Amino acid sequence: MSDSAKLPPNSLSYKQAGVDIDAGNALVEAIKPAVKSTRRPGADGEIGGFGGLFDLKAAGFSDPVLVAANDGVGTKLRIAIDAGVHNTVGIDLVAMCVNDIIVQGAEPLFFLDYLATGALDVEQGTAIVEGIAEGCRQAGCALLGGETAEMPGMYSGDDYDLAGFAVGAAERGTLLPRKDIAAGDKLVAIASSGVHSNGYSLVRKIVEMTGLDWSAPAPFAPGQSLGQALLTPTKIYVKPILAAIRAGIGIKALAHITGGGFQENIPRVLPAALAARVDLNTIEPPKVFGWLAKQGGIAEREMLRTFNCGVGMLVAVSAQDADALVDALKQHGETATAVGELVERSGDAVEFTGTLGL
Repeated sequence: MSDSAKLPPNSLSYKQAGVDIDAGNALVEAIKPAVKSTRRPGADGEIGGFGGLFDLKAAGFSDPVLVAANDGVGTKLRIAIDAGVHNTVGIDLVAMCVNDIIVQGAEPLFFLDYLATGALDVEQGTAIVEGIAEGCRQAGCALLGGETAEMPGMYSGDDYDLAGFAVGAAERGTLLPRKDIAAGDKLVAIASSGVHSNGYSLVRKIVEMTGLDWSAPAPFAPGQSLGQALLTPTKIYVKPILAAIRAGIGIKALAHITGGGFQENIPRVLPAALAARVDLNTIEPPKVFGWLAKQGGIAEREMLRTFNCGVGMLVAVSAQDADALVDALKQHGETATAVGELVERSGDAVEFTGTLGL
């Protein structure tokens, strides 16, 4: 008697419950080339096992301290889903994790992702993971593994969510911020690529107020649709900053300007006795920020507390090395500008002078 003949006539399968194991296997096969493209010293295994392996010694470390970070993409995913553009949010996912690792002076080594969806679409999933692999290549870290969870009843329609986890390392005694950070150190801003991955609940509210569709021409980005422009990936700063650190430039602290903007992120890397004095006249916000501020009637201080306003990373550097840092970053294709200095704190941890050119 065959196995099928033994089953009762109304028997159910996992697929009928909404979970397609074959689709999951197809996705693993489809993403193998992208995953392989992220290999680096220390990570040479294949995906599909129960865990990923990484050899710190093969990566060149002798006495490492591990640094870990995890994050998501937030409601920027809503735009990706509604606009049907899935190949860039993976870069955002990697960026939000590895940028938090580099600010501590550590090199990102490997990355793991988590994709949750109601019904797995192999083409969509492949595009997402290819974006993750591109982010890993930009960061120089290996895509060591991940998890795809198909959960009907938890997610509806085309909805999905992403989470990422990164691990990096630094030799003991080299972590940032440095203990010799002091008043008089200069602040250098590294430009963002746009909104990055924070503040999108407000972005979507503003777009809803305008009545524009994601396919409409972007008022601030000629040649792009609104959806494409707002999905511009978060910039990954790992390689230029690592190069500057390894060149001996006196970087003392780094602040990744994410949710909470300037006021919330800069104090995280400063001792209680210091404040950051930022000259807003030196910052050139991308046009998207002026459009958002105008359409939403958003005050300057609210913009600074919600968005990066054109500054993706802020560097505290010794005064004598500030020009060398700017030059080094420009050689790696970054836009870097001196925007202020550290001062003795007498009030707020972040002081602003000047006005944003929104």
